Amino acid sequence: MTGAPEGGSTPTPRAGLAERQAALVAALVAGGAPPPGFAPGPLAAARAALLRKRAGEVARHWPLLAAGLGAGWSTTFADWAARRPTAGSLRDGWDLARALHDEDELPPAAAEELAVREARLRYDGRGAARPRRVPAVGRAGGAVALQIAGRVRLLRPARRAATHAGDGVPDAAGSELWISD
Repeated sequence: MTGAPEGGSTPTPRAGLAERQAALVAALVAGGAPPPGFAPGPLAAARAALLRKRAGEVARHWPLLAAGLGAGWSTTFADWAARRPTAGSLRDGWDLARALHDEDELPPAAAEELAVREARLRYDGRGAARPRRVPAVGRAGGAVALQIAGRVRLLRPARRAATHAGDGVPDAAGSELWISD
């Protein structure tokens, strides 16, 4: 449907509906400019709510990534996702974990989670993740995971920051590290 009646050149009210809808969606989920006629305040509130919902969905697929970032999870995810349309919660989390790994900001528990995913699934950053059929190794942040015959084992955990003797500082996964001098 072109929006013009047959035989005439007068546009109908639906002529630019698809374009206006696309502009609204881009403003809500991909950081686009607010479309004309929309109040910026309510649009920003709706955008923030959608980012929170998206962060919650990603956290369900990547619990160690979310837990590793702790209270900064929502802010980190919102900053990263603000100008990116969603690719699905599994892929969004994967892309964020890889971005944090590239910046050396990936928490140790999340590095282990990423290494296990990299060993279990093949993901090129563009298409859907697919199960690996051959033995594979996943590495991230010092963590090494091995997949053989569909089973994944974490061979080496990620490097964790050393703590002073007896201070009992919890790591990103919530377990206490006790390292003596």
